[in-house]
Amino acid sequence: MLCRITSITRSGYYRWLKHSDEPVKDYDDYLQVKEIFYKGKRKYGFRTIQMRLFSDKQIIMNHKKILRIMRKYHLFVRIRTINPYKAIMKKSLEHRTCENKLNRKFKQDVPFKVLSTDITYLPFNHRFAYLSVIKDIATREVVGWNMAQHLEMDLVLGTVENMKSNLASSQDVLIHSDQGFHYTNPQYIERIRELDMIQSMSRKGNCVDNAPIESFFGHLKDDVDYKDCKTFAELHLRIEEYMKYYNNDRQQWNLKKMTPVEYRNHLLTCV
Repeated sequence: MLCRITSITRSGYYRWLKHSDEPVKDYDDYLQVKEIFYKGKRKYGFRTIQMRLFSDKQIIMNHKKILRIMRKYHLFVRIRTINPYKAIMKKSLEHRTCENKLNRKFKQDVPFKVLSTDITYLPFNHRFAYLSVIKDIATREVVGWNMAQHLEMDLVLGTVENMKSNLASSQDVLIHSDQGFHYTNPQYIERIRELDMIQSMSRKGNCVDNAPIESFFGHLKDDVDYKDCKTFAELHLRIEEYMKYYNNDRQQWNLKKMTPVEYRNHLLTCV
């Protein structure tokens, strides 16, 4: 009679009755997933949650189950949006480009042989800071970085100097960038030549050619709450802490669930 009054089929009612205990079945696992999810400030996907469950709590949980629980309990990850603005800088006649020697060969298995570099901007307290990074494509480790409140040449030249201390040798190391003003500058080209490094550049207007560093910047802006920094010194400290975390503590699914430093050591032992 109640099914007839509410216009519900009897089969539908019994199907609901059969599965009515499902929320209770998943609830304990949901609490574990939820704790890791909010500990990561709602920025962890199912892969990171699976790794964190094992490393932090020694809990082994199938990634499909984690994904199902996240959907079931509406644990939605914040998705970064594409930045519609791109600075365009005119190059003087003395600036030179070079060929794309990397040619999207992002699958590398030898540490410190192929590097990727670029600059991004970080808005804070109605101002901008600029972050220059050099990343090892094989291990995804950040091997050099520098920050400034300007876009002068010492931003990228300082990054190269910081990189030197992390490389046993820079000879024949390929460093890939876009065709930005800094990387076509004679000062930069000469410094790379002095280090016996090989320079490579993306095709004009094609950011996919330098995808590894673009991906890193995207994750950094997802993971770091930098916009609430009041001073440049505070921002610099926050970025420095993230670089240490990224290299030493941030596990990555495609690095055999290791951190960049762990994966680098792993590759070196396999050579």
